[in-house]
Amino acid sequence: MKKIIIILTIFIISLFSPSYAIKIGLQTAVSDIGIGASTEAVIVDANTNKNICSLDAMKGYEVKPYHNKIAIKYNGKYYKIDSDNVVLKTEKEGFVSVKNKWYRGNLMIQNKDGKLTVINNVGIEDYVKGVVPSEMPSGWESEALKAQAIAARSYALANLGKHAKYGYDLVDTTADQVYGGASVETVKTNGIVDDTKGLVLIYNLKIIPAFYYSSAGGQTSDSDLPYISSVPSFDDDVKKNGHGLGMSQHGANNLAKQGYNAYQILQYFYKNVKFARINPEYYH
Repeated sequence: MKKIIIILTIFIISLFSPSYAIKIGLQTAVSDIGIGASTEAVIVDANTNKNICSLDAMKGYEVKPYHNKIAIKYNGKYYKIDSDNVVLKTEKEGFVSVKNKWYRGNLMIQNKDGKLTVINNVGIEDYVKGVVPSEMPSGWESEALKAQAIAARSYALANLGKHAKYGYDLVDTTADQVYGGASVETVKTNGIVDDTKGLVLIYNLKIIPAFYYSSAGGQTSDSDLPYISSVPSFDDDVKKNGHGLGMSQHGANNLAKQGYNAYQILQYFYKNVKFARINPEYYH
């Protein structure tokens, strides 16, 4: 492994909007949802940007599709919202809630063909804070967690628009990356995300979808991708679990225990890659 790592700085302006960087599909084609917020919040018509109604802090509300619009339950009675696309956002710093979890950013609720789709609009760094402890135990080695943060950020940004036909970029499951929102955050992993802020893996000046998995059982899989080839995975102590492409999470943790840093770990599992930092103007 290389002992000297050069961090490149590049600017990737076109991938981001100033306020939010990524859209995560939390629920698709459901019949009803429960929403709330940790502080006073407001529902906004996403089509007109006008406020529709206010929601009390720490109170649950039920939302259902109503024909081609949306209805919300207030004090035991449903009220029609004259829109098929609304946004739930807090009036001040706080969290929004759906699926019995807290999330940073805001929630977009859409009626599509009589069913609801729920999307979390969230800054890329806040998104990664909800991925790292969902994908890797927070008690693992810090350098392994740093490698996980950089890989997760890279995967997300390389896959913007992957599920565009549904109105979002990624889902919150293993189909992309497990994302538990603010509910899973820890002080340790949040600090690690902050320490790696904006760092991504690139090959030929493009962010790579840094594939990873739990364990390869001793040897990673080969690939046609120029930055992934078969190498010893340093995870012989655990059973194979995953597709085997790219970084073994157990292998990364074992290498960290041997004293390797995050950059060495990543350059071991991903060949001929370099590091870049996304334009800080565009994180949220």
